[in-house]
Amino acid sequence: MTSSELFAQIKKKKSFLCVGLDTDIRKIPQFLLDTVDPVFAFNKKIIDATARYVVAYKPNLAFYESLGVNGWSSLEKTVNYIRYTYPDLFIIADAKRGDIGNTSNLYARAFFDTMDFDAITVAPYMGEDSVKPFLTYAGKWVIVLALTSNTGAADFQFMKEDDYLFERVIKKSAQWGDTDNMMYVVGATKAEMLKDIRKLIPNHFLLVPGVGAQGGSLAEVARNGMNHECGLLVNSSRQIIYAGTDEDFATKAAVAALETQMEMEMQLKRANLI
Repeated sequence: MTSSELFAQIKKKKSFLCVGLDTDIRKIPQFLLDTVDPVFAFNKKIIDATARYVVAYKPNLAFYESLGVNGWSSLEKTVNYIRYTYPDLFIIADAKRGDIGNTSNLYARAFFDTMDFDAITVAPYMGEDSVKPFLTYAGKWVIVLALTSNTGAADFQFMKEDDYLFERVIKKSAQWGDTDNMMYVVGATKAEMLKDIRKLIPNHFLLVPGVGAQGGSLAEVARNGMNHECGLLVNSSRQIIYAGTDEDFATKAAVAALETQMEMEMQLKRANLI
C-alpha cells in the first residue's frame, strides 16, 4: 500500500483512526474465557464492530507473546481475519524490533512473509543496517520510533547538542527509505513538537499513539501534524477496545470508535482534505 492509497482510504472512511489491539486476557469480558481462543474471539468482535470507522489495526506483540504459543496463534488468526475479511485495512505489527542485519532479516521474514503485516515498528538505535532489511520488502513499511509518548522519553530523546537526539534520528533515518515505505512514531502527548517535526519530514506519514487513555489531544495533533495527504494515523487502544466490559463490549467499542471518527472527519474537513 502506497501513501496515496492510504490517503484514499482515509478520504473514503473520513477517518485516520488506528485501533490498537492491545488485548489483555485479564481484561476481556469473563464470558469469553469459555471460548476455544478467548483473545481471538475478543479481537474478532472488536474488529467487526469497528472496521467501518478505522483505516488500520495495530496489535501490540507483547500482549500476544505473554501467552506463549497460544498467543502467537491468536495473533496469526487475527491478522488473517483482517486480511481476508477487510482487505483494505492496514495492519501494523507493534513489535519495536531492531537488531543486527542478519537478525533483522529474520524479523522481516517473520512479520512480512509469514504473518503478512503491512508495517512494523522498529527501534533505530542500532543504525541503518538494523533497519534496511525491513525496507527490502515492496509494499511494506517501517515505522521508526522517533519521539515517543512515555515519560522515559526524556532520558535520551531530548538530549541535545545542536539538535535533539530524536531530530537527528529522523534526519538520518529519512535517508534510508522514502515516503512510501517509512513512517515515524510521534506520541500525541508531544503534539506541540509536531510543527518542528513536520519541517524535517513534511511528506511522511506519522503514527501517533497516546490519544485517549494517555491524554493526548486529537485536535492538537491534527492542527500541528497534518500535511497535504493527512499524513497521520492516530492510534487509540484502551479507550476503544475496553469501552465496555460486559456482553455488549463490542457495541460500546463501536460507539467509542464512531465518536473518534466523527472528530477526525471534522478535522479533515477543517483542513479541506475531504
